[in-house]
Amino acid sequence: MFRSHGPALAALCAALLTLSAGCAPARKGDGPIVVWCQMDPQERGRFERNVAAYQAVHPGSSFQVVPYDTENLRQQFQTAAAGGGGPQLIFGPSDQVGPLSLLELLLPLDETLPAGFFDRFVPMALDTLDGHIWQAPDQVGNHLMLVYNRKYVGTPPATHDEFLALAKQQTRDGRYGFVMETTEPYWLVPFLAGFGGWVMDARQQPTLDTPAMRRALAYLADLKNSEGIMPRESNYQNAHTLFQEGKAAMIVNGPWSWADYRKAGIDLGIAPLWTLPGGGRATPMIASKGFSINVNCPKSQLPAVIEFVTYCTSPEAELLAADTLGVLPSNKAAYDDPRIQSDPILQASRRGFELGRRMPVVPEMRVLWDVMRPGLQAVMNGSTSPAAAAKKMQADAVQQIAGMKK
Repeated sequence: MFRSHGPALAALCAALLTLSAGCAPARKGDGPIVVWCQMDPQERGRFERNVAAYQAVHPGSSFQVVPYDTENLRQQFQTAAAGGGGPQLIFGPSDQVGPLSLLELLLPLDETLPAGFFDRFVPMALDTLDGHIWQAPDQVGNHLMLVYNRKYVGTPPATHDEFLALAKQQTRDGRYGFVMETTEPYWLVPFLAGFGGWVMDARQQPTLDTPAMRRALAYLADLKNSEGIMPRESNYQNAHTLFQEGKAAMIVNGPWSWADYRKAGIDLGIAPLWTLPGGGRATPMIASKGFSINVNCPKSQLPAVIEFVTYCTSPEAELLAADTLGVLPSNKAAYDDPRIQSDPILQASRRGFELGRRMPVVPEMRVLWDVMRPGLQAVMNGSTSPAAAAKKMQADAVQQIAGMKK
């Protein structure tokens, strides 16, 4: 799963997976390349296949791969690296580079990787923070899309009026017209952006107490509580299960979910989110996921680490199972490959990605997720108003960011 601010995943088993080239002995003095990662099982399967392909042409190389969920990945790495240890590579969502680079736990990749290395990527794949690039992505996206069951939806709605009419028409016979996660702010942000707002300004100051935030909160509360198209309990798991079981016609979800729906036999369609009252399109955040190098990586191993990262960001590695996983490559050649362009789901995903807005990777972003969550949940359950929630989000954000900088 690529998203970094959905409901916390159940902690993955931290079993150590040791992947060694079976027929070739390790060179004397070489240790394994240790990778701590946040990957769902399907993504980890692809990674292990890529490791095997790399080892086939690099006999003697060995790897230790330790999976974590998103929060534990950052916290465990932070603790280990601050103590002078940790893995050589950390793989995960792009927003983790904010706090980790601030703590000087990562190597600046623009100074570490060979000149011209980043020319291989689509421009929207890269983040620069404090003048440096901290992550080499092997995929882009993480964007929310309108996902629909083609059994019930012929043409996806493009406007709010079309969406609402279709959702009401499809709410029947024990089926909901629409389901969506309404407790996590990652699903709030597209509507905030669609009403003209954003989470922070160019000076990285929070901008949460705005008319756009109040409209976004009120809009989602109306969909959930007043229009009769959604279940009253609409968290991620409930919405995901209803759609997966064919009990909902439409859902807002991201690429990490599409393999599950296909496996369940859903005739899947995806489309960009619809335009909102006032004409603005609901605009998802977009992000990357990739590799960062630990500042403690031994110099003797750095060439091998760089070579491995170079392979993992090659067209060959990024195209492996991209259609099955529903992920978009970050490598320009792979992004434009005919196999990506001929897949209708990935083509629709490209349109959604290119309409998205880059998620800030600054450390303040973590505070904003934390302060938006309770306000969103309070509005959804009717215990507070959009205006009061937006005001409290902003006050809490200002206070916590000030505390973070002390």
